[in-house]
Amino acid sequence: MAKIEPILLLIALPFFGVYITGMDIKEYLEFPPLTRYVEHAGFSLPVFIGIAVFILICAVPLDARVLKNRIGISEDKPAGKFPIWGFFGIALLLAGWLIAWTRLDFLKPVQMFTFTPHWIGYITTVNALTAFRKGSCMMTSRPRYFLMLFIISAGFWWYFEILNRFVQNWYYIGISGITPLEYFVFATLPFSTVLPAVLGTYELLATYKATSAGLTDLQPVRPLADKRFAACVLVISCASLCLLGIYPDILFPFLWLSPLLALSAVKIMKGERTLMLDIARGDWSRIYRLAMAALICGLFWEMWNQYSAAKWIYTVPFVGSFKIFEMPLLGFAGYLPFGLECYIIAEWFTGEDAD
Repeated sequence: MAKIEPILLLIALPFFGVYITGMDIKEYLEFPPLTRYVEHAGFSLPVFIGIAVFILICAVPLDARVLKNRIGISEDKPAGKFPIWGFFGIALLLAGWLIAWTRLDFLKPVQMFTFTPHWIGYITTVNALTAFRKGSCMMTSRPRYFLMLFIISAGFWWYFEILNRFVQNWYYIGISGITPLEYFVFATLPFSTVLPAVLGTYELLATYKATSAGLTDLQPVRPLADKRFAACVLVISCASLCLLGIYPDILFPFLWLSPLLALSAVKIMKGERTLMLDIARGDWSRIYRLAMAALICGLFWEMWNQYSAAKWIYTVPFVGSFKIFEMPLLGFAGYLPFGLECYIIAEWFTGEDAD
């Protein structure tokens, strides 16, 4: 129960916030979630520039350090052969992609369901590349952990679907005509691929020294290891989730930040290991690779979504212009903390590192 209680709290907080303010809680419980009831603010150039500058200040120093230190690094030679089953992954990925983007009449009955097979193909391909690079991968060396990621991932993304009810930053089209049970089943299957995709990509990136060159000896940020500081972070994270449905246009970034910060704070307060303690020691290597892994997956998610029959559309306040595929440009920054969230939630329930 010690692991479930914080999760239940994170789920309950947004509902509690709208309840105590007298808002109609029923609209947040609609299933399937079809009604669009949040009216978002329009595009704001000053806000766009301000957020863009903040993102650059956070990301550019790390990117520049990696680019500088990767020069002259000698990568290890591949330790294995590309496995036969990897070609099955490539074939499944390409077949799912082809079916999703074509509009042939005889393919219409299955075009709504292509997300899962081509992401299974992606996951298999990434694991095959990892096996080629280092001689093993989580799919073959840790099958129990690998399979558990699918189960955890389904609940993990359903949680973000719940949070999205309070900010409505995305909605789905091309899914009409299905029952609530069908919606649950057909949504849970693709949701289950999120963690295996991100953490599989992370494992592949970790086989390349250059992906985090120069990030193991930065200035330690010691306050992150302080339990009193962690308690403050926990309070702020919980408060932002509680207010998420009341101020959706202002607090929508906390949809991605608050769960990460809250769970990290809980682990620090309990004296357990967490990614934030890496930063406290001045080691940004795992965090950087996780962020890059999620960003890589994000690019594929958004690209494959672009021309799919069943797809998602974004409605983001203030920064909704300048899109790449369906995603507003600055929205890709949300994938950076998301990679860390994937790692923490997997570790939270399995007790194992993704490394």
